[in-house]
Parts: sequence; structure tokens; C-alpha cells
Amino acid sequence: MPVEKRLLNSPLASSPDTSVVIDGREFPASRGELLIDVVNRAFPDRHLPQVCYHPQMGPIETCDTCMVEVGGSQVRACSTPVTAGMSVVTEGPRADMAQREAFDRILHNHDLYCTVCDNNNGNCTIHNTVSHLAVKHQSRPFLPKPYEQDHSNPFYRYDPDQCILCGRCVEACQNVQVNETLTINWESDHPRVLWDGGEQIAGSSCVSCGHCVTVCPCNALMEKSMLGRAGFLTGLPPQALDHMIEVVKAIEPETGFGPILAVSTVESAMREARVKRTKTVCTYCGVGCSFDVWTRDRHILKIEPAHGPANGISTCIKGKFAWDYVNAPDRLVTPLIRVKSEHAPDAFREATWDEALTLIADTFSKIKKRHGPDALAFIASSKCTNEESYLMQKLARAVIGTNNIDNCSRYCQTPATMGLKRTVGYGGDTGSIADIEKAGLVLIIGSNTAESHPVLATRIKRSHKHRGQRLIVADIRKHEMARRADLFIRPEPSTDAVWINAVARYIYDQGWHKPDFIARWVNCFEEYKNSLQQYTLEFSERVTGLSSETIKKIATEIHQADGVCILWAMGVTQHCGGSDTSTAISNLLLLTGNYMRPGAGAYPLRGHNNVQGASDFGSMPNTFPGYQPVEDEEVRKKFEAGWGVKLPAKNGLDNHEMIRAIHDGKLKCMYIKGEDTITSDANANDVRSALSMLDFFIVQDVNFSETARFADVILPASPSLEKEGTFTNTERRIQRLYRAFEPLGDSKPDWEIIRDIANRLGAGWRYTHPSQIMDECASLTPIFAGVTYDRLEGYNTLQWPVEKNGKDSPLLFTERFPFPDGKAKFHPIEWIEPCEVKSSEFNHHLNNGRLLEHFEQGAMTYRSKGIREITPRNFVEVSPELAARRGLESGSVVKLRSQYGEATVPVVVTDRVEGDQLYMPLNSITQPVNRLTGSDVDRDTHTPAYKEISVSMTVVGETGPNPLPPENFRHGHPTPQTGVEVERKWKRADYSLPGANGSARLVQIQTTKV
Repeated sequence: MPVEKRLLNSPLASSPDTSVVIDGREFPASRGELLIDVVNRAFPDRHLPQVCYHPQMGPIETCDTCMVEVGGSQVRACSTPVTAGMSVVTEGPRADMAQREAFDRILHNHDLYCTVCDNNNGNCTIHNTVSHLAVKHQSRPFLPKPYEQDHSNPFYRYDPDQCILCGRCVEACQNVQVNETLTINWESDHPRVLWDGGEQIAGSSCVSCGHCVTVCPCNALMEKSMLGRAGFLTGLPPQALDHMIEVVKAIEPETGFGPILAVSTVESAMREARVKRTKTVCTYCGVGCSFDVWTRDRHILKIEPAHGPANGISTCIKGKFAWDYVNAPDRLVTPLIRVKSEHAPDAFREATWDEALTLIADTFSKIKKRHGPDALAFIASSKCTNEESYLMQKLARAVIGTNNIDNCSRYCQTPATMGLKRTVGYGGDTGSIADIEKAGLVLIIGSNTAESHPVLATRIKRSHKHRGQRLIVADIRKHEMARRADLFIRPEPSTDAVWINAVARYIYDQGWHKPDFIARWVNCFEEYKNSLQQYTLEFSERVTGLSSETIKKIATEIHQADGVCILWAMGVTQHCGGSDTSTAISNLLLLTGNYMRPGAGAYPLRGHNNVQGASDFGSMPNTFPGYQPVEDEEVRKKFEAGWGVKLPAKNGLDNHEMIRAIHDGKLKCMYIKGEDTITSDANANDVRSALSMLDFFIVQDVNFSETARFADVILPASPSLEKEGTFTNTERRIQRLYRAFEPLGDSKPDWEIIRDIANRLGAGWRYTHPSQIMDECASLTPIFAGVTYDRLEGYNTLQWPVEKNGKDSPLLFTERFPFPDGKAKFHPIEWIEPCEVKSSEFNHHLNNGRLLEHFEQGAMTYRSKGIREITPRNFVEVSPELAARRGLESGSVVKLRSQYGEATVPVVVTDRVEGDQLYMPLNSITQPVNRLTGSDVDRDTHTPAYKEISVSMTVVGETGPNPLPPENFRHGHPTPQTGVEVERKWKRADYSLPGANGSARLVQIQTTKV
């Protein structure tokens, strides 16, 4: 009977209810747990061979090296469940013989040359197993395979001669990443790993997530960034390496592996002095993957995930491979000041930090004196740390005296925060990724999760594939999660609130709501119930285009599910009614009792690595850190006492209002940190015009952005690998990052720059480390009361709220909601039609969003050569029916024009879109989608309505090549399997269970002693 696939974000239950005897000693165990886990726990310093077993993936059963005796029978420890009174022998003659024979078969497939192998870094499973078993000789000689190495992927290579056919990579691809690209052709005379059933990686459906490389137990799959760089001898020319390997192979029969392995072990230990391993947190999306970054000098050897609480062994293409921007040749490394010249209006000159800081302090002071503190405004970065967000808002409030401070959550997730704040009090995920993978039903609305939050999506894909989880997706585009869904719906744009409320009404009408939960935990039910009256099945069908049967089906799925998690993102929030739709989602969860329990709740997926933290730590115009209102006198007095200053009492301007205030002549100065506002904010032409009107403008960034072109002073900041601090991911998880490199050139961590500016203005800040900033924030912010760097050491994390004693909150609501009476609130909404609709002139709806391989406009990812090869430019997706009607094909060039601007891009014809719908990714600086967006915003939060764009499309120029090169994974054809399908290996004529033949004992030679 197959072992159930493990949850990836929930630790295995460890509540012993029996005991087992292992090699004559008794140990506690749990019925049903895998025997190998008990053995590993019982003997942490003694190694039971286990080449294919990986604790995060579970049994694969291909290597047979973990053979043990149970009740006189030979079994694989990795797939044998514990039973009461089990007696196990792991070191007896039969077990030893089976383990050695199994490992000898592995060496038959592996060309062992550890000393000159880049993978010989103390973590190679093959090398370590040779050592643990004290293998002196292999009985079956290595047999080369009739295949060449495959270097066709830009990030990693596959060497069939090193591949031991353990199937770890296949299991990781099929059942962890669930991209379902890798298989093994077990029936072949020469089995090997295949990509989409073929022998070349490029052009397959491989998304370069790196799972396969991470779990490979040897050097068969390796990062190209490691090749020739990790070892002392590995950088030699290939011919020299081949000669060295030949020499080693020639002496091995006489000496055995012992002396050779001793040399390789020493050489591996020597590498520790030159290879630095630093724990960090990914700087891309909000999933919050953490891992070790391996570096040699300033070269990034590889990213090694293993212990991250959000990701474990998982990464995506960006987190695993897209770090080239850190060492990009065009990094900003010195302060720049604009040259005032008619002949060179856009010229900058290098400056010293002293000169730049003096200019900033003097100009800030003059503008504040002449126009008042509210003539200045500050925008913090969702890419920077929590501590840097805290200092940015403190600079604005305590030093300048204004609440004009915001961050880029205004562009994406503030409506979700508003919807949750209205109903349940806190604007954050109500549980963890662990709850999402445990849910009975996941409902995804307006989120391209597999590309925007790829590692989180793997948990859903795995549970959906193997654990019976149901999946409903609502989107206007058929992306990967839509293709996998049990039910995929395509409502009319901007109508999600209607069908959500129609589902809620149908649930209530059927008596499927949870009256006991509502009576105990939720206020305003009558008002909400009355508001649902207008959302009949007929009304919903007319507005959304969804049939009444579809609404009933969704309601039935919710009613029948054991726990419902609703995930949503910019497809919901970036509308004029984004806050209301988010509110409707939360209302529906309250109605059905899907709060205050594991495996349920609301999950607004945060787009940037620290968009949650930037708001949590106070970079908002209306709240101090921890969402404490600035207009609350008692809160304000607390911060005034803590900071020793008088603070402004009225709410400040948000991002949208800042641009309007510049046009109105009220805002004279801006300081933007880590944000390319021109390519991020809506109506780029209007934003560009506004920034050019400022009296004084500071941009602080890692690279020279489009926004920086308008700056008076540009300050060179340091990326995450060059500083310490914390990020907060989408599940409210606070994690530490550590410095891997010293800052490049004269660049500095953002917190140091902000501190230095404040001190030039007389603040007297004495921070010397980010931990001091966190301590100060925790002392003033109840939800961070117990957050300390000591408690966040290494891979330790905390999910806010955190009590003073350090107790955190993986499940957000357990005993009460954060309202005075402890109850949540239903918040009725009234649907209002979208701000912008199609017309006879602008007759196409333009959807837009992220791509898996790029991030936002590509400021970081375009600096990765491999990503440029896969996806070199932006494009617009057009449906096959529209393409046929307009005479378009992939590579045709079109001009998209809206009321606000235009962009020229090539076409990709795909069934991901239908009808007159268009989809344009965000990854362009030269032709950004926000040139086409207007100034319409969410009515409650001023988040731009990026998803409400109507455009015309005109064919221009000649048809060129497909903007997606042949190597792009979107051309691939996945080959889904349940896993490695080891049963097919067992059916081979040349397979037998190791140790079954007593005469098969291996020869372990003894070297001559002189």
C-alpha cells in the first residue's frame, strides 16, 4: 500500500504510542510512522545508508540501500511503517550484505572522482555513503552511458554518467514542484532522466525551479555557477581533469577507495575556508523562502534550500538563480548629484557621502521652513527590511514632522488589508502556508499563483494531486492553476464581488451557513443578510456571465469542504472596488465558519518579499507600526514619549495623493527608497510629469531606475545580501537575513543611509545594528512585543502577533478577534460597476500581471543572463480566435493604445486568453503596461485600478520571431506521473532485491601492510 504523501510545511507528528527494538535496544515510536525516521532519530550519529530517501519527500524506494531485517524478512526501512513490538536489525550480516550490494549497484552507475568534483563539499550523499560503509572497492565497474552531458539549460547541467537513477529529481519535479517534467525511462537498455520524455532540457516544460538540483545526491545535476569554482582542483581544463580521473581510476584497484577518499575528504574540508555559507531570505515574492547562499569571494556559487519554514527544499527560478543583479556592472556604487546645465539636463556627477548628505539636510530644512513639513513626502520600499521601513516612517514623522509616508502596498494589497481590517481586525494571512496545504478546498480568486507565488503554489498542487484537496479557480485567464482546477470559472472583469455574494446568498438560503459560529463570534449579521438580497442567481448570471448552476456548484463545494482557504491577489485588489471584493471574501468566510480553525481562512497573497512588513512597521500615512492609528491621541503620546518629539496628529498623503499634491503645487520634495515609481504607479506619463515638477527629489536604489532619471540626488543602497535585518512574508512570518557580502563600492544599507540623513538633521540616532531598531519598535508595538533577534536566530521565525514571552501566532485568531468585544464584523457592500469599460474605440480589455521568470518590470531579473535567454522581452497574449480575425501570429507587432498612452509589443498567440481579452506581463521598462493605465483607483484605499484598462490594438511593422524563444518552458509538454514509478524498475529482468542471493557478498579488498 503506498505511503501517503507528506505535508511539506507541517512537521511530522511525534507523539510516541509504542516502541520498537532496534539492534537489541528499545526506542519509542509512533504507529504508522516510517521505520527509517525512527532509526535516524534513535541513532543520530550512526548512519543507516539511505541514498534515495529524503526526509522532506518521503520514500522513493529506488536505491535499496536502507534494507534492514524485520521479523526475519528483508525490507526497505524507508517505506516500512512502524507496528507495535517491531524488532529490527540494521547491522546484522544479512542487512549489511543487502546494503552493500545495493550501494555497489549505485556505484556501477556513477563515475566516482570526488577529489576533482565541484560537489565534494561535505554534503554529497554518494561520497558520504562510501565513507560510512567504508567501501574499499566496487564489485561492479562503472559503466559509461551512451549519452552526452546536457548543458542546454542556462542554469544547470545534467551528466548521465554521474546519474545513479535514484529518482530524487523525478520525485521532486513530479510531487514537490509538481511541474511534472522529469521521468526515467526504466524500460530502456540505458535508463536516464528525461525532460518531457526527451533527452534535452531546453525547450521542455522545465521551469528552472532548481528542485531537482537541490535534491540530487551527487553531481549528476549541478548549478553551472558551481562548475570549476568550488574546489581547489576543479577549475582545471577538462583534458587535465580527465587525465587526473584516469590516474585515480588506475590506482584504485590496488589501493582501494580508502586512501583516495581520504584525500578527497581533506580537500573537501579545505574548501570550507574559501566557501562561505550565509542564511538569507529571498528578495522576490512574498512567500518568504529562506536558504543558504554559498559564496566564494563575491561569486555566488549556489542557493541551497533546506530548512526554510515557508519553503523547505523548494525554490523558484528567481530565488534559485536570479541573483546576478547583486554584482551587476551597472550597480550604483557612489552618490550622484544632478548637474545643473542647459547642455546636459540629465547629467549626474559622482559625489562624496558628506556632500550628498549635506545637500539633502540643507534642502530638507529650507523646504520645511518655507512650506512646512507637509511639503515633503516619503515612499518606503517593500524590497527593504522591516527595520528600514521603521526608520523611514520615523524620519518622516519624528524628524520632518509629517505623516506623508507610504509604500508600494498601495499599488497592490492595501485593498485586501482594508477588507480584512473591516471584518476581522487584522490585515494579514489568517494562517500559514501549512493551513493552505491542509485545507479541504482552496479557492483562488484573481491570482496567478503558480507564477506569482510559485513555491506556495507547489503546496496546493501537491495536496490537490495526492491528498484529495479540491481546487476552484476564478480568473479571466487560463493560467496553470486554472488548468489544474476541479472547477475553473471566467467571470466578466471586475464582477468578482457579485458572484461571491451570490454564493453567500445561496449558502444562506440553503441553510448551509454556520449560525452557532456567527452567534458566538460575529456581529452585524442581520445587516449583512439583508445586503445579500440583491445578489440573486439571476442577477449574478446577468452581471458575471456565470451560470446559476456554477454558483450552486461553488456553494456546494464550500459547504462540503473540511476547511476552506480563499487566496486572492492583484486580480481582486487592483480594481475600483478592490476593497469591497476583499470584504466580500472575508464575509463569505465568516458566514461559513472558516475562521478560527486550522486549514481555513483568508490569504491575501503579498506580492513583494516585504510588502507585508513595510506596512506592518509603519510606512503608512495613517498608522504607526503595528497598525496603531496616528489620529489616536493615546497611541501618539506613547510614540512621542518613546521618540522624545511632538508628532503630527492628522493622517498624511498616500502614494496616489502625493502625485496629485505635486500637480497642485502643495508637495515640493520627495524621498523615494527602493521603488521605481514611474514603472510601478498607474498612468506613468502623469507620474513622470509630476516628478519633473518637484523642487527637490531623492532616489535611493541599487540600480539606476527610470525614476532616478528625475532625481536631484541618487543614493547607492545595498541589496539584501549586503546587509542584516528582517523580512515579513505573506503569512506574517518574521525572518532574519544575514550579510553575505560587504557593500559594493561606497553603497550602504538603507538603514544606515536613513540614520545618517536623520542625524544631519539633528536627530541624534545611535543605531549601530538593525537589532537595536527592532528592539525599539517592539517596545512601542504590541503585536511585536516579543520579537527579538535572539528569538529569530538562524532559521527561527515568529509570526505576529508575538507576546512578550515570545509566543507567536501561526493561526491568527484563536481566542478572539481584535475588536473591543472580541467579535468579528460582517461588513455589507454594494457592488458598483467598474470605472472603465470597453468602448467602440477601445474595444479590448487588457489584463496584466507577473511572469514566473521575471519580477515586476524586470529591474533585477533582466540582469540575469539566463532569464534574458528564456524570456528576453515583453509581449501581449492574444487568443487564437482574435488572432485569426486580425491576421496575427506569434511575433506580429501591435500597438496598444488607451486614453492615457500607448505601448508597442509583439504578440504571443495562446489559449491562455479568450475572445477579445488581452494579457500583457509587467516585465518591461521601455514599454511598461502602466503607460496605458489611468488614474482610476479603489474607492477606499486609492490603489490604482490596473486591471480596468480598455485599449485598441493596431497591427504595426513586420512579423518577427516569437518573443518566447524555443527554449522557453511554455513550449513544453509535461509528462505527469504519480512519481518515479519504481515498480517499473522492479519489473526489469536485471533487477533483484539486494541480499536475496547469499553468494552475492561483495569483495572488500585489504591493502598490503608493510
